[in-house]
Amino acid sequence: MVIDGNSRDNTAEFAQKFGAKILLQNGQGKGSGLREAFEKVLDADVIVMIDADGSMAPEELPSFIDMLDSGADIVKGSRLLPPGNSDDFTAVRRIGNKILTGVTNFLFLTKYTDLCYGYMVFKKEALEKLSILLEGNEFEIETEICIKAKTLGLKILEIPSHEYARSYGASNLRTFKDGLSILKIILTEFFRGK
Repeated sequence: MVIDGNSRDNTAEFAQKFGAKILLQNGQGKGSGLREAFEKVLDADVIVMIDADGSMAPEELPSFIDMLDSGADIVKGSRLLPPGNSDDFTAVRRIGNKILTGVTNFLFLTKYTDLCYGYMVFKKEALEKLSILLEGNEFEIETEICIKAKTLGLKILEIPSHEYARSYGASNLRTFKDGLSILKIILTEFFRGK
């Protein structure tokens, strides 16, 4: 399934030629699109969350699936677990990710290495429990997934992943504005759990 967030680059038409089911997004933002998609794909046993810009490697999927088969509920890519890496990580984004990951690990007693990377694979049962709790509309959705998975007691494992320079389009991430939104979701979830 491809979520078309009112793109102007013919993504939907291109994907449709290769047999993809197209979902026209009602809301705006990455988080909104993912939440809408999660409502539609819960008939599959395994759900893959991957960006369509060519930055995430589909050839890594067998390793993700192996981890699900070994007992994980969610498997998450990490650009910071060796030999993972990124061709698209600016110094500012890398530092911001490290700070946000550190705050999350401290507050929620987690051991994430790369909180702000959205290459994830879910078991159907895990996503059924998780998706109804998600509220994020933008890039904070990735952090919200990680925090709420932990809160629900789901087993989430990280696996090394290589982020390539995107083949298509430009990043919509606004480093400081989205960073603050991510920090806000971290603090909101922490105080909600108190």
